[in-house]
Amino acid sequence: MLLVWLAGTVNARAGTPVSAGDTTPLVIGETFVLVSQAVGETRRINVYRPSAWNVPADQPLPVLYMPDGGIGEDFLHVAGLVQVLVANGSMRPFLLVGIENTERRRDMTGPTSDPDDRRIAPRVSGSAAFRRFLRDELMPQVRRRYATTPETAIMGESLAGLFVVETLLREPALFDTYIALDPSLWWNRGGLVDEAEALLALHAPQGKTVFVATSAERGIAVPSARFMEALTAHAPGVRRRYVALPDESHQTLYHPAALLALRSLFTPPAAAP
Repeated sequence: MLLVWLAGTVNARAGTPVSAGDTTPLVIGETFVLVSQAVGETRRINVYRPSAWNVPADQPLPVLYMPDGGIGEDFLHVAGLVQVLVANGSMRPFLLVGIENTERRRDMTGPTSDPDDRRIAPRVSGSAAFRRFLRDELMPQVRRRYATTPETAIMGESLAGLFVVETLLREPALFDTYIALDPSLWWNRGGLVDEAEALLALHAPQGKTVFVATSAERGIAVPSARFMEALTAHAPGVRRRYVALPDESHQTLYHPAALLALRSLFTPPAAAP
């Protein structure tokens, strides 16, 4: 069970003060742990199902996976976006599955020959193992535990955005929608972007949706724009959208960019223009 502790001081119904001893846990979702052979660790998974009057409790939902999905990471604010957007009718309901980090810089990165990368991440190249964890262990477990549809999406920011782009290029069949926010495509001196044309030709992704948003950070915006140019030129079967948010920094981008992505990509049919 996923709990957020509520330390309220007023009873909302009666309008009377309550003591600290009267507080109770505020339950917003569920947590389970998964022993992974792919990454050799036990991983904590947080799950949120949006509640709204028009979402039956047994309705199968598509699934939005998010790295950086711990309670102390990005899970809570993304769950809040999903709840608000579903409730106001501007987003289709999705089951949100957050993967809590253990060693983020290892799991989100591919190989690198850049010594500057090594200085910020002593252990790297874990992205292939993390992808195996998603494909072979976590995604089947989610399908067993919850009522889901076949539709899947993944959203990540910074190094997690790098992982999102790498997954699209190396294993595009894994997800239907790829959302990369300020992706760290500078990794390995931009090597993944340099490989993009060849990887797109090799895997020829069709019918996928890609959303990339960038902040004012030129070191991120420039390689991201190059990646989108490669998509445009070499993956005509991919639906794509690139959004520049020059008023945002790398630290502030996630929430406003995620709002744009979720609202524009997952619009309910009745609300679509």
